[in-house]
Amino acid sequence: MAACSLLFRLLLVLLTFSDSPVQILGLGVGINYGQIANNLPSPSRVSYLLSSLNISRVKLYDADPNVLVAFSNTNVDFIIGLGNEYLQNMTDPIKAQNWVLQRIKPHLPQTRITSITVGNEVFKTNDHQLWSNLLPAMQTVYNTLVGLGLDKQVTVTSAHSLDILGVSYPPSAGAFRQDLGEYLHAILNFHAQIKSPFLINAYPYFAYKDKPNEVPINYVLFQPNQGSVDPITNLKYDNMLYAQVDAVYSAIKAMEHTDIEVRVSETGWPSRGDENEVGATPENAGLYNGNLLKIIEEKQGTPAKPNVPIDIYVFALFNENLKEGPTSERNYGLYYPDGTPVYNIGVQGYLPGLVYSSASTKNALSVSSTLLILVIAYLISA
Repeated sequence: MAACSLLFRLLLVLLTFSDSPVQILGLGVGINYGQIANNLPSPSRVSYLLSSLNISRVKLYDADPNVLVAFSNTNVDFIIGLGNEYLQNMTDPIKAQNWVLQRIKPHLPQTRITSITVGNEVFKTNDHQLWSNLLPAMQTVYNTLVGLGLDKQVTVTSAHSLDILGVSYPPSAGAFRQDLGEYLHAILNFHAQIKSPFLINAYPYFAYKDKPNEVPINYVLFQPNQGSVDPITNLKYDNMLYAQVDAVYSAIKAMEHTDIEVRVSETGWPSRGDENEVGATPENAGLYNGNLLKIIEEKQGTPAKPNVPIDIYVFALFNENLKEGPTSERNYGLYYPDGTPVYNIGVQGYLPGLVYSSASTKNALSVSSTLLILVIAYLISA
């Protein structure tokens, strides 16, 4: 017994000095893996990081073959992005089939691709041709999947910003913008037909940044607060994200659909911003994402849909240094490109290094080797 106790202690010390991954928490959360940067780790290293975090759902903004190959034979489910620049081509059945055959089919089934988002925040643009192309592109891609026998494995959807709402408060009065009515009604019919989810990119941060004197910070950060009560339903909301999701459910219901699930394809909080980007701090970002992970782990539903656990993809895995726009756009990541957490959210991941040449690493390896030799020697002599 004493020998086992000593061995256990020695192994603990050995692990302390080693670079082994430490899996802290299994997260029922998805992550957005954006790549608008020139300093990100290789996809194979990212695969190791996500494995150490036990994250098994990833959303891409393209169909990067390097990523899809790196994640082959893993338990990670992928949402693949088909950018707005492809929408016109995707209305052509031949071009849609070529895209699926070249970008999707070669990676199946070894990489688990479960969904294709056709377009991203299309209605946030002023390009009416893009608006008109969205549904035909979705339909053509779906029909291509059907023709190839892939529609049971890969579904089709699109991600929308909350700009599609004309009314968002109270949640029960949620309604889509009138100028988008004909487009969204047809898209909802398509979702109902193929039984795919309606995706929204929801950011309570934007509401707080625009009106910091009116929007209580605790209400958007999932911190204890008085909340708000929907005067129509008497449902109480203690955070803005749930109110936003239920407003979308109400807008969908107003178009006579109750059979479509709303999922959050993006949400997050920036850790840095420009002077006019109020609230963009590591502390607030840590609170938002840390509390978000807790409610996901608890499988909470919204007040209007209490029995439907909210499905969320956090934005984003890494800070992306080449993104355009204000400083906040480059600072939504949970991690710096070197694998260091931007702030503490209660989980620990591991990004393997490429070169082990630093003095500290050599010393750590030396200590580890010495301890290993001592353990072996002890076992031999015991």
